[in-house]
Amino acid sequence: MTKRALKRLVREGEFDATQFSDDGKVRRLPLDRGWSPSGTSHGHGAGPEREQGYLKTIKAKSVGQARLIEAIEQKNLVLALGPAGTGKTYLAIAKAVEALEAGTCGRIVLSRPAVEAGESIGFLPGEMEDKLAPYLRPLYDALSDRLSMKRVRALMAEGLIEIAPVGFMRGRTLNNAFVVIDEAQNCTYVQLKMLLTRLGWSSTMVITGDPNQSDLLPGVSGLADVAEKLEQVSGVSVVRLAEVDIVRHPLVASMLGVL
Repeated sequence: MTKRALKRLVREGEFDATQFSDDGKVRRLPLDRGWSPSGTSHGHGAGPEREQGYLKTIKAKSVGQARLIEAIEQKNLVLALGPAGTGKTYLAIAKAVEALEAGTCGRIVLSRPAVEAGESIGFLPGEMEDKLAPYLRPLYDALSDRLSMKRVRALMAEGLIEIAPVGFMRGRTLNNAFVVIDEAQNCTYVQLKMLLTRLGWSSTMVITGDPNQSDLLPGVSGLADVAEKLEQVSGVSVVRLAEVDIVRHPLVASMLGVL
C-alpha cells in the first residue's frame, strides 16, 4: 500500500491509526521470569543454572559408569568390559574429547576392528576407505554427539582426530594421545597384544568390548584372556559392567537377560 493511499484511508475513516497508540496488543515478557539467557536464574521459582555450552556435562548414570570414569581419570590403560548399552564407547570418547579440549592430550586416535557381522560388504563400490566407512560409523556417531560435525571434520583435517581400523595400527607408537579401541571382542589375542604395545608416553588407552558378543569363531576372541591377565598388573584398571549399568531402553536389559 502506497503512502498516498494510506493517507486517503485515514482521511475517509476506513483506517484507524490510533489502534497503534498503545501497546495493548503487544505481549510483554514478564520482568520476573525465572530464566536468563546469560545462564543466571532470577526471580521466584528459579531453577538451576542452564548449561549453555555445546558440550554436555558427563554424568555417571550407574555405579559401574562412575567406576569407569574414575578409572579413566586415574589410569593410563583401562579395559571396559560389559554388555551393549552400558556406555563403554560413549564414556571413553567423551573423556577423550574432554582431554583434547583441555589440552591434556595432543590428539585422539580411535580404532575398531573391521570384522563382518554376518554381512559381506566387499561388493560395495568405492575405495578401501569407502568400504571401511560402515565399520567406523559408530565412532563418528559418538564423536558428533560430543562435538558438532563441522568441528569433527576440522579436527580430522588437522590430524587431531584419527579414526582407523585395527589393521592400520601395527608398527606405530602413540605418544601424547588418547586412544580408544572399540569392539575389542572382535580382536584376537595377537591383535590385542599388538594394540596394547602401541601405548606411548603421556598417553591414555581405553579398550572397550563385550566378550560375550564376539563376531569371531568361538575361542578366537582374546579379550577375556587379556583382561584376566591384566587384572594382575598395577597401573591397569579392568572395569566390568553388568546389566544394571545399561542406560539404553529398559527392554535392552530385559532381552540380554534371556538371550
